[in-house]
Amino acid sequence: MSIADSLSVLGGSIVRGATLLCLLTGGQSCFAIAELAPYDLQVFVEKSGVGFKVQASYVTPVSQCEAYTFLTDYEDVKTIPGIVESKVRRRNGHKVTVERLIEERVLLVPIQMRSEVEFTELPNQGLNFIQIKGDNKAYSGTWRLQTNENGVLVRYASIIEPDSMIPNGIIEYFMRYSIRKSFEMMAEGMERSRDTLRLACK
Repeated sequence: MSIADSLSVLGGSIVRGATLLCLLTGGQSCFAIAELAPYDLQVFVEKSGVGFKVQASYVTPVSQCEAYTFLTDYEDVKTIPGIVESKVRRRNGHKVTVERLIEERVLLVPIQMRSEVEFTELPNQGLNFIQIKGDNKAYSGTWRLQTNENGVLVRYASIIEPDSMIPNGIIEYFMRYSIRKSFEMMAEGMERSRDTLRLACK
């Protein structure tokens, strides 16, 4: 599974998670949700010029190869809320272009967004990504993977300039109540898929 536009944002991918996480990002000048939680999940959002910086990290009990396999499964969208379609459109060496459709309902307001994100794969190390077409004004970032004593530390960072047509109240609500849950679902998805991911890494 991949996240990009997240957000990946969003994101990721998202990679799927990044797409979903970031498509609606904006609103407040700065806030952090940094208390330790399952997977030691931490999320931080900061205003940067006309856009926002988003940073997140979590630890999940898989190998580095398994986490990378999960992030680069671009068309598996089952564990990322809001992403209803994710298709690989082009693949050239380590560069992959993914088209995504995201549908969300925030404060009863329906939102539909499309994006085309180019991922540069860094085998077993992570991903770089940038929106080349879509409903954000700009969106780019990275995923990085690092082995530690509890499995793998997954780190996400992005810079997003959201579409100014989205009301600030909706963006703020999304950031406060949805962005953290999306990362948590990714961490859970990695752990839940561990047996399948292990086979792919043999």
